[in-house]
Amino acid sequence: MARTRSLRDALLVLVGALCMHLATSFFGTFQPELFSGDIIVNTQVNHHEAARDQIPMQDPHIEIASSAKTVDTPAVDVASDFPETTIEAHAPGWTVFKNLYMANGTLFIVTPHPSSEFPDIKFITSTGLPAENTPENIAARMPTAKDIDFLTPAQARQRWGSSLDSATQRNRVYPIEGNTFLFNDPQQFLDHYYHFCAELLVGAWAMWQGVHHAKVDPAHADITTAPPVTRAIFAHADATGWRDRPGFNAYFLRAAFPSLTVEVQADWQDRIAASAAGGGDGAHARVWRLDTVLLADRSAAFRGVVCGTQVHRTAGEAFHHMRNLGQLARWWWEPVRRAVLRFADVGEGALEIGVRMAAQAERGAPVPGPDEPVVVTYVNRQGVRRHLVDEDHERLVLELRRLCGARGWEFVDAKAELMTKEEQLALVSRTTVLLGVHGNGLTHLIMMSPTPVSTVIELFFPGGFAHDYEWTARALGHKHFAVWNDTYHTYPNLPWVDYPEGFQGTRIPVHAPTVAQIVEDRIAGRLP
Repeated sequence: MARTRSLRDALLVLVGALCMHLATSFFGTFQPELFSGDIIVNTQVNHHEAARDQIPMQDPHIEIASSAKTVDTPAVDVASDFPETTIEAHAPGWTVFKNLYMANGTLFIVTPHPSSEFPDIKFITSTGLPAENTPENIAARMPTAKDIDFLTPAQARQRWGSSLDSATQRNRVYPIEGNTFLFNDPQQFLDHYYHFCAELLVGAWAMWQGVHHAKVDPAHADITTAPPVTRAIFAHADATGWRDRPGFNAYFLRAAFPSLTVEVQADWQDRIAASAAGGGDGAHARVWRLDTVLLADRSAAFRGVVCGTQVHRTAGEAFHHMRNLGQLARWWWEPVRRAVLRFADVGEGALEIGVRMAAQAERGAPVPGPDEPVVVTYVNRQGVRRHLVDEDHERLVLELRRLCGARGWEFVDAKAELMTKEEQLALVSRTTVLLGVHGNGLTHLIMMSPTPVSTVIELFFPGGFAHDYEWTARALGHKHFAVWNDTYHTYPNLPWVDYPEGFQGTRIPVHAPTVAQIVEDRIAGRLP
């Protein structure tokens, strides 16, 4: 009897094991659908716990948290499948893709849907050529199917898939896992502190924060719910092409994103060459699949209405798109700003000025309060190409010293070339009013704390105007004044963009009492 039971039990175990094997074989490729709130960092499961004491960090400075509901999501099986390309967000010049493919230098959108359901590719990308304001160059920068093309899943399988009669051959798809910033901008706009940090990175961060509906708690404004960025690819810049002469671009990028991997043009060409190898029948030998990628393109942004006709800043397309959707948190820039300032060893008190003063204003308390320091920083450009009339510069410094001395404020006549990066960042982090001639030194406004009285005063040659620092100041929460000698303009009453003779010269006039009056009225709340 016992022997019969043992044989029966053994048979049941064998039958059960066989059933489990068949079930696993049958359902093994099943991919459960994601909930709409999921944030997937890469093709491996990466959950972010909502509890603050369990928040994982992207790096030692920018923290990543998520309150989104998560599920166990298996990695994409590119060995046997071609995941469909989807667009998570799009504004001219700024597009976030899932499952974007690249082979032989062409980006491929793999989709069963017609291309007409996607944005026109001229608003997504360009040929990446340097920009010149000529009809021939504008036409040469227009993208073609060599830049972005569309394939159905069947066409993709025909190019890069396994043989249907082979049980062992895999697809020739190689995943680039994680989150990628793919910058298609030409090198001419990358080796400049303003264009790199205050335009390209500001736009990329606005788009990245917005597409993930990222939340930033003002009490912990260095924490964001957006997922970390794995790599940045500069497709048209060499190793020095994205670095500016003073070194702020590399300093800023490494400080804000210490874990970020950088690939440059040579690396991108390596990927192009590897994917183009073989394929003698005209088909590409293999294809790269970018898991999640933010594609940024300067020429495409200028084809949009906001950048092309209104603010002339590529970041404007990303910022206004996400703000109009209500997906850009109030303190969206703070995680980056604080990461850079902490890297520069700036004290916590300076980091929290904006949040502290905003809370005071919400309580109806005067801003700035009696204990809140007011710092007026003048970016002194007298030793460089574009600067004030010498006599006007001297009067301006005397007038601002007199005003600040009478009010108990701090005045700093800053010569950046005599200061370390850390000294410059520490100063601007506590600056209330930043002023100077139109130029790269005003880029430091991206490190100012946004407060109810934070102010940027830009001195122009009369009749000249550009949106560079005006738009950036407003986007980051500062009031901007464009000064023409003894008059000024501020949003929404702005002059037309113009570069008259003298704009780049050494004889820019300024009426010192006018500037001092703007500073005094602004701090007093008479110019809200």
